[in-house]
Amino acid sequence: MTRPSFVDGFGFSEGYEMKSKTIRRWSAVHTWTSLICTVFLLLLALTGLPLIFHHEIDHLLGDAAELKQMPADTPRLDLQQLVAAAEKHRPGEVMQYFGFEDDEPNAAIAIMAPTAGTEPNSSHTFMLDARTGEALEMPSANGGLMMVMLRLHVDMFAGLPGKLLLAFMGVLFVVAIISGTVLYLPFMRRLKFATVRQDKSTRLRWLDLHNLIGVVTLTWALVVGVTGVISACADLIIAAWRNDSLSAMVAPYRDAPPLTQLAPATRLLDIAKDVAPGMQPDFIAFPGTRFSSEHHYAVFMKGSTHLTSHLLTPVLIDASTLQVTAVAERPWYMDAMGMSQPLHFGDYGGMPMQILWATLDVLTIVVLGSGVYLWVVRRKAARPVLEKAESVA
Repeated sequence: MTRPSFVDGFGFSEGYEMKSKTIRRWSAVHTWTSLICTVFLLLLALTGLPLIFHHEIDHLLGDAAELKQMPADTPRLDLQQLVAAAEKHRPGEVMQYFGFEDDEPNAAIAIMAPTAGTEPNSSHTFMLDARTGEALEMPSANGGLMMVMLRLHVDMFAGLPGKLLLAFMGVLFVVAIISGTVLYLPFMRRLKFATVRQDKSTRLRWLDLHNLIGVVTLTWALVVGVTGVISACADLIIAAWRNDSLSAMVAPYRDAPPLTQLAPATRLLDIAKDVAPGMQPDFIAFPGTRFSSEHHYAVFMKGSTHLTSHLLTPVLIDASTLQVTAVAERPWYMDAMGMSQPLHFGDYGGMPMQILWATLDVLTIVVLGSGVYLWVVRRKAARPVLEKAESVA
């Protein structure tokens, strides 16, 4: 019986520690999980590369909003004045969210839509100068190149089904990484680490490179794969939070009549800071959005360190009386979601981390491409053997 080509390919010999049947099983798992997810992973890797540098690309393309230069002591408008400025800019629409940028304290990010419950991809995002109330458009957040890249990366323009499909592909990717590691570990004992057998065939040289780059990117690929799965399940995670934590916090308002008028947003940030000392506002969810209730403003506060700045604590404020009704504890799955995105895109360490992430992304593209090449070559090599066996039979 002819020994399977993948056994020779990985450098195993008869009588080696890992039995041939075990090798075949792990090889089948690695081959098919890789093949099924490769096209999607190539899409994710290619779209993820520009997203790592989205701020820099926005500035290069002129899609980044630029504030006017003004004296440093120029006073800022209060929150209600900014709400009024936003509503003047988008008449007929309602405020959904107000966001704040650490690197641009004189700006606020406004998100508006026809209704409070409008889904995110149909909302309109723009920047407000916090000193003048001037509205500045953000093309990259409303259909520009970076938004196209983000939609392809997040859901392939297919909404929740697209996200869940990519989550499944991410799981297959993680399984492919683990199975590839299991196959490569015994091989490492036979050859010195980082050996590329230059005297062998092109297929074996590419196999060595595939294995080597796979080992080098192993930890990063696992981190990106797992965080990608978590991010792809964000809609389900948020729905679980709404049905569990948020539902319990707003239970006393279950039978309350609909709001006819909102209390001014002027003091929302001061109120939230009073009950969450040492924390800073990240964004405000207005009543009726998926991060609040029909009767509450939700001010999401973040920690002051680089790590805790991604862990958000919601402060629920009655939208008619401005009384704080709850300061919520974060469930573990919301923390996992909050930490996953910056880890996924390398947002922790500035430009050095971005360059490292981009390099590892390119290497992953090489691993994916070489894996497809090795499978095609192996199929071609196996075909004459199968034809010969069939003719003998």
